[in-house]
Amino acid sequence: MKERTKVTIIGAGNVGASTAQRMVERGDVDVVLLDIVEGLPQGKALDIQESANILGFNSKITGTNNYADTADSDLVIITSGLARKPGMSRDDLLIANQKIVGEVVGNAAKQSPDSIIIVATNPVDAMVYLAVNVSKFPRNRVLGLSGVLDGSRFATFIVDELKVSIQDVSPCVMGEHGKSMVIIPRLTTVKGVPLTQLLTTERIKQLGERAVNGGAEIVGLLKTGSAFYAPSAAIAQMAESVILDKQRIMYCSARLDGEYGLSKVSLGMPVKLGVNGIEKVIEYNLTADEKTALANSAKAVQELIAVMKI
Repeated sequence: MKERTKVTIIGAGNVGASTAQRMVERGDVDVVLLDIVEGLPQGKALDIQESANILGFNSKITGTNNYADTADSDLVIITSGLARKPGMSRDDLLIANQKIVGEVVGNAAKQSPDSIIIVATNPVDAMVYLAVNVSKFPRNRVLGLSGVLDGSRFATFIVDELKVSIQDVSPCVMGEHGKSMVIIPRLTTVKGVPLTQLLTTERIKQLGERAVNGGAEIVGLLKTGSAFYAPSAAIAQMAESVILDKQRIMYCSARLDGEYGLSKVSLGMPVKLGVNGIEKVIEYNLTADEKTALANSAKAVQELIAVMKI
């Protein structure tokens, strides 16, 4: 029996390296950081490992360019792919990242056939759908980063507006991780109080629009990069729920099979995350308008899937 959970992170860019740092600092997982660029994952892994004495963790992180080193991973996190540049939408990345993610998933699944896969590469909903197809894994074992990150961004703006504790905000963000994401104000609460009772409809709409464009706002500010601190924190939280079988309800991209009347699509959903990955897709009792917004969001993702021809 393995002493610690083995986590492979594919892609040693900012998101991948930050996630690797967050994971190994837990102390109960060993991390393999893989990238095609020689020296990049090795250098970042060594740098992180050399902080062990300072931070007091005994887990190990290894950098590699060889998929053989990822064998028998319990969890595979995919961050590899092209990042957005100013003026570029997530959808612009579709074809380029389809090729990258397809190859990565195929190699990772071959080495770790019993693993759970978390996809962070954009456009993430389409990439999750692709990953299920390529890996041949059951849909519960492939999920993607979406609402955990989007919800945290929305919560940040709510806190700035209401001057409340971030711990009291429970955001509800579903649908595409992109322009058609669905923010549900009546299910977004501050210590149990619906946001609709605390802010005007117009102000909620403004904060929601900022959340929808949260990634683009950061890209615009950085000029030469994209967000990675919040994304890596979101991925690490999702991974923790799986590794520790926490059974937390979190908003993640999941492939649907009839839930909310939707199928043949992957979309941000409230899901229960545990040792088997997606243990259950939670179905809220949505209003007619909310159902319509979710269906429109699904349609946007299905258009991307159609372009990929899978």
